[in-house]
Amino acid sequence: MNILVTGGAGFIGSHYVRHVLDTTNDRVTVLDALTYAGSRENLGEMLLSPRLEFVQGNILDPDLVAGLVEAHDTVVHLAAESHVDRSFLAGGHFLTVNVLGTQRLLDAAHRFGVERFVHVSTDEVYGPIAKGAASEDDPLCPTVPYAASKAASDLVALSAFRTHGVPVCITRSSNNYGPRQHPEKIIPRFVTSLIKGTTVGLHGDGRHVRNWLHAADNAAGIDLVLRRGVPGEVYNLGGGTDLTNRQLTGHILRLCGADWNSVEFIADRTSNDVRYAMHWEKAAALGYLPQHDFHDGLTATIQWYRDHPDRWAPLLRNPDSPRPHVVVAHADKNTAAPCARTQ
Repeated sequence: MNILVTGGAGFIGSHYVRHVLDTTNDRVTVLDALTYAGSRENLGEMLLSPRLEFVQGNILDPDLVAGLVEAHDTVVHLAAESHVDRSFLAGGHFLTVNVLGTQRLLDAAHRFGVERFVHVSTDEVYGPIAKGAASEDDPLCPTVPYAASKAASDLVALSAFRTHGVPVCITRSSNNYGPRQHPEKIIPRFVTSLIKGTTVGLHGDGRHVRNWLHAADNAAGIDLVLRRGVPGEVYNLGGGTDLTNRQLTGHILRLCGADWNSVEFIADRTSNDVRYAMHWEKAAALGYLPQHDFHDGLTATIQWYRDHPDRWAPLLRNPDSPRPHVVVAHADKNTAAPCARTQ
């Protein structure tokens, strides 16, 4: 295959590029705008590979997108604005990048007849789930602007398949962790704070539940769907470790040699969904099976941040970074959300 990977210099994207280069003979072109969350350093030595080409550019540029898509038979679309706190402050920008950018790629895919197109999404599109787990055919009920923009882009992708026959598959993964993640996200934010010797802020009562999946396992799942998925279908990629944020914090504290005196309980973030959960049997039927033990994966991730302060310390001084706590609300705000599922 000749694969165009949008957002390939980002956190999950760089893990995906590594997976392809390590496990196949395919050629990869990375298209990345190199905004605050993307960096050539995420690709590292992969840039030496004769099978990798890097193009700096924006998925909103129709001429650039058309030229690149025409030269490739496959598209894996990861480029997106992805941070919840940022979406509170810039909802319109999230819609522009995540929805219009996806449409630009799909238009080019239709025009030039790509053979495969994988649109990478998130479990947050299902919204809060009080009990049970979401299946791929469940209705979408996003809460925050980020999740709404991803849900909209999912529907745009599926419409391209149904209307034009663009061979689209969608993956929806749970929360990812691993090396090279931007320190605005909870695990690297807590880890880097503890490395610096400062406190960490835990929202609400810490009972929010997330499923943690190593980015390398997500990358393997995305590639599996690319090669074996049925066009027009959605595949959940879960199967990591379910933890409350309080449990997650406990793991990080132990591995960083800190205690609960380093934790400050702060007012909950607005619209902080109390629980995410997904069924992933559909992807398992393709052969998907996460390989990373959470304890080992988290230990290695923390060691990466210890070993690479040069990578994350400059990002903490980024003037474009949002305030970590944009709005305050009660911890149980979404326990009775209109679309919350009870079973």
